[in-house]
Amino acid sequence: MNFHNIKLNRIQIDKHSQVTVSKKRLILSFNLHINNSKNKKSLILCYFFPIYLIHFTCMLPVYRKMSIQKLSLTTLTCFTLLLIIRVDSTQPPFSCDSSEPSTKSYTFCKTTLPTSQRVRDLVSRLTLDEKISQLVNSAPPIPRLGIPGYEWWSEALHGVANAGRGIRFNGTIKGATTFPQVILTAASFDSYMWYRIGQAIGTEARAMYNAGEATGMTFWAPNINIFRDPRWGRGQETPGEDPLVSGKYSVSFVRGVQGDTFEGGKLKGHLQASACCKHFTAYDLDRWKGTTRYKFDARVTPQDLADTYQPPFESCVKQGSASGIMCAYNRVNGVPSCADYNLLTKTARGLWGFHGYITSDCDAVSIIYDAQGYVKSPEDAVVDVLKAGMDVNCGSYLQKHTKSAVEQKKLPESEIDRALHNLFSIRMRLGLFDGNPSNQPFGIVGTDHICSPAHQVLALQSAQDGIVLLKNSDRRLPLPKSKSMSLAVIGPNANSAFTLLGNYAGPACNSITLLQAIQNYVKGTVYDPGCDTVVCSSASIDKAVGIAKEVDHVVLIMGLDQTQEREDFDRVDLVLPGKQQELITSVAKAAKKPVILVLLCGGPVDISFAKYDHNIGSILWAGYPGEAGGIALAEIIFGDHNPGGRLPMTWYPRDYVKVAMTDMRMRPQPTSGYPGRTYRFYEGQKVFEFGYGLSYSKYSYKLKHVKANKLYLNQSSSVKMVENEQTVNYKSVSELGTEFCENNKFSVTVRVKNHGEMAGKHPVLLFLKPGKKENGRPIKQLVGFQSVILRAEEKAEIDFELNPCEHLSRATENGLMVMEEGTHLLVVGDEEYPITIVF
Repeated sequence: MNFHNIKLNRIQIDKHSQVTVSKKRLILSFNLHINNSKNKKSLILCYFFPIYLIHFTCMLPVYRKMSIQKLSLTTLTCFTLLLIIRVDSTQPPFSCDSSEPSTKSYTFCKTTLPTSQRVRDLVSRLTLDEKISQLVNSAPPIPRLGIPGYEWWSEALHGVANAGRGIRFNGTIKGATTFPQVILTAASFDSYMWYRIGQAIGTEARAMYNAGEATGMTFWAPNINIFRDPRWGRGQETPGEDPLVSGKYSVSFVRGVQGDTFEGGKLKGHLQASACCKHFTAYDLDRWKGTTRYKFDARVTPQDLADTYQPPFESCVKQGSASGIMCAYNRVNGVPSCADYNLLTKTARGLWGFHGYITSDCDAVSIIYDAQGYVKSPEDAVVDVLKAGMDVNCGSYLQKHTKSAVEQKKLPESEIDRALHNLFSIRMRLGLFDGNPSNQPFGIVGTDHICSPAHQVLALQSAQDGIVLLKNSDRRLPLPKSKSMSLAVIGPNANSAFTLLGNYAGPACNSITLLQAIQNYVKGTVYDPGCDTVVCSSASIDKAVGIAKEVDHVVLIMGLDQTQEREDFDRVDLVLPGKQQELITSVAKAAKKPVILVLLCGGPVDISFAKYDHNIGSILWAGYPGEAGGIALAEIIFGDHNPGGRLPMTWYPRDYVKVAMTDMRMRPQPTSGYPGRTYRFYEGQKVFEFGYGLSYSKYSYKLKHVKANKLYLNQSSSVKMVENEQTVNYKSVSELGTEFCENNKFSVTVRVKNHGEMAGKHPVLLFLKPGKKENGRPIKQLVGFQSVILRAEEKAEIDFELNPCEHLSRATENGLMVMEEGTHLLVVGDEEYPITIVF
């Protein structure tokens, strides 16, 4: 312990807030205490706390025998101070300490050598038992080589969380910045915002590790599965239903977490923290009507895999350079994802060039034998996953059964070495084998970055930019700021800070409820929960109606929470729980003016009743907006922020539940009545469409310039013909080649104008419609999005760059991406522009 290098750290003062105590303020408090104390000599001794620390440590057995009443004020004061002092010499465990002669000579400690050479040396020094011990998430230390233990399982979906085993908040650090749940963040359609959130999370994660408060820096986020079915309990964790959005989110978030630049390509191997794209692949069912994710066999067509389920993961790997992938619980077309060689090795590592580690979901290896019955023995499950390309098992199955698989000659040791090469490569890229981390660029990240003012502002901005205004009849919002007005807040979600966070959240730095935030605007706000809980089996409707009759304005805070949707818990309907609808309509009918309805929920809800009720003036969807969500909502309600979020998923009518969740098909089948899924293929009635969102301003668009309205594909013998209603020429994207795709990129310029009286941030969405809806083409497809900030009456021009091979191609039934002759329409708002592909 180094008494010459001590600094004061954060002090937790309650569950939801923190303060920073400065050294100057602490010394001032000491002086005041000394001057007012009768026992100045003892307090001066305490002031020189290093000496007192030694004293207290030596006297601890004596103090334990003493009654608490006999401890002096001085002792208690000094003991309290000891609890809030963190010694800077506390360091996370690391390998290759230059002061240790026994390890500094190892080849794997030589930082000037390539990582692959260092890893080969390290693995060659391990015994079989030591190798096997490293194949699980809680990897034990290897003392003889100076290798500390490592925890692979940490979570950081929308902030550093305590859901895994690698992060703890029981030391000097009590909280981390909790950003909005991903589904709401996605509603901003702002890639740079997503990058900044990832960057903040990665910085706070590294700071926790540097402070010795974490045992790992591999974070199992982001979740980029397609939000295919509105009932999915984990849809809230995803960027929504669109493959392009999910892919761009993954790229931005991963680059931010790992310490790369927004443009990417600057990291050069080193990692601030490691991000892991999950759940690979076609995973979007948890527990529905007796079907669980553990046994579910997702039957997916090659066409749907090619243009829906796989693109986000391809983007995550190829553009985001993710250092981790998690294989899912479920089977895909009969094969468990973690045992699928074609998926993990041929596709991820081969076609996409993935260089990282692949982890199972927790206990996903055990269920291959225990639940799915896919293999005949535990050893066979171990053999299948390691030969498929998986590297580490969340759980203990590989620890228990790998050695017997080797002894039975089912598994060559080389497969274990292959996995270890990937695992230790990541640990080296994190700097854990480069000696003292305080001498490394990421090793100097301090705890002042955790819950920093900049991150708190970012949490607020991301909530503000994501919240979606779904209805605003007669400009009911924003409400006036008047000291004389009276207001009531009613609803089970109004006074719950926990509900704002969503799942996979850690303890927040600061968190206030929406009720508290509204009370900052209207001091005399009347509050009533209306329901016993969100389940709302019991509702005090008469009381709520009575309150509504007496006030000028009513804000209803309703929706869902984690008792209704979460991991391992899918919904069975699309309506508000219990008596919520009855409460809403009764209060709205009784109120003096049309009420404001705020919905907290991750998945969509059929609120058609509210959409068409003239007694409900405005509707806001706030997802789970994070620790600053209460403030963000209040600022929108009272006009201090202009909402601009747009829905990242379709809101279906309640009768959509007749569609089986287990049906993975994206495209409709009219002959059987199957309606299809997501805005790209579903043609049925909608409550709200993907991309829908209002503002306090009105925006107009003009397609001002398109660089090319015709794209010529050179005729060749490889051009193929498709026999349908008419003959169609097409050519595969792979045949066209990278050079063709790059050379034929073209730009689209859109002019946007804010016609309102308020400045606003507005996402501009550019779609592509096919000229003819045939051959399984989407109804429309998002091909680009950007956000722009415009003052009142201001206009701006936004440039989109389109790659024809990516944006104008389609998937055939056998999963081949092709360019097809014909006309497509670029669409932004009500504007359309034709693009023709010519052979």
